Amino acid sequence: MYDVVVVGGGPCGATAAEDLVRSGHSVALLDREGRIKPCGGAIPPRLMQDFHIDEDQLLTKVTTARMISPTGRMVDIPIENGYVGMVDRKDFDPFLRQRAADAGAKYFTGTFVRIDRPDGTPVVIYRDKATQEERALPCKLVIGADGAKSRVGLAEVKDADKVPLVFAYHEIIKAPAATETYDPMRCDVIYDGAISPDFYGWVFPHGGTTSVGMGTELQSVNLKDATAALRKASGLADCETIRKEGAPIPLKPLDRWDNGKDVVLAGDAAGVVAPSSGEGIYYAMVGGRVAATACAATLASGRAKDLRLARKLFMREHKTVFRVLASMQNAYYRSDDRRERFVSLCHDIDVQRLTFEAYMNKKLVKARPMAHVKIGIKNLAHLTGLVKAEHV
Repeated sequence: MYDVVVVGGGPCGATAAEDLVRSGHSVALLDREGRIKPCGGAIPPRLMQDFHIDEDQLLTKVTTARMISPTGRMVDIPIENGYVGMVDRKDFDPFLRQRAADAGAKYFTGTFVRIDRPDGTPVVIYRDKATQEERALPCKLVIGADGAKSRVGLAEVKDADKVPLVFAYHEIIKAPAATETYDPMRCDVIYDGAISPDFYGWVFPHGGTTSVGMGTELQSVNLKDATAALRKASGLADCETIRKEGAPIPLKPLDRWDNGKDVVLAGDAAGVVAPSSGEGIYYAMVGGRVAATACAATLASGRAKDLRLARKLFMREHKTVFRVLASMQNAYYRSDDRRERFVSLCHDIDVQRLTFEAYMNKKLVKARPMAHVKIGIKNLAHLTGLVKAEHV
């Protein structure tokens, strides 16, 4: 009998498992292994501090972000007083799983099947990867950290299927030498309806490799064709392709994360990927941590309602940022004209500084209130067309 079974061993599940075992609980970590999620791989310094990630996990440090508009305008934004760390999920996820196992979590490889409750307490049934036989993990509580379209969530939590999804696809390619169109120290973010009509494309360096991909909510878009077009436009069409990956990404936190008795969702399963940016690793790990906190509280108190703490703690810290990012996506991702205006707005030094301060620190910066006022006025001017998109 485990205190908690964590289903899903990505950054979210591995973090939850490690936190729980370090607080003295018995934990089983179940992961199907072998699947790599499509991900740009960007992590902020705040993540490295909060979750004790050493720099040796980084493939490179990015110091510039380039925004590219539908007409090809480029705005380079220097990342002042910091950097964006880049990881490859192929290596980063196993590192986190191993760290959880080293801390004391029992690691199992297989596919979640269902949760039985023969005597009222949950038993996680999974199909063992090696034998394909069904096996059982009896426990007191379950954390569903098994990603978008979570099988745990769909089976256990009301309305878990009611979340908007972006379908993401990327190709990991062998990185070329630096050229006029490719810089190994720069992330490119492409706001162009020809690549994605409602989200964006990206070129993110990973040291010796590069992630090139895009996302969209529209199932009518051919993700592979769009990524091929992006590679061609970025001068990367002839680079060797190492692997290809695709997966849905949720862009809105669920209204409820638990089933009211013994299951709580976390990470992508709970919908905690940032709107507009699609950033997920940091928020997944925070989601794992608050789920672990909620489970520890429930085990100590015996009150199932304490599972609600997971969502409450997460939203208390990040609700405002998510709302701002959702508003920005709704305002600027509708059309190429709006995307052109958004990139034009990115020329502004106040926008640049506050954007990356917020990214690196994971909260809205309040130190310069007049800058926020100025940004609000400029934002309104761009949205209403008072400022022409080509104005710099």
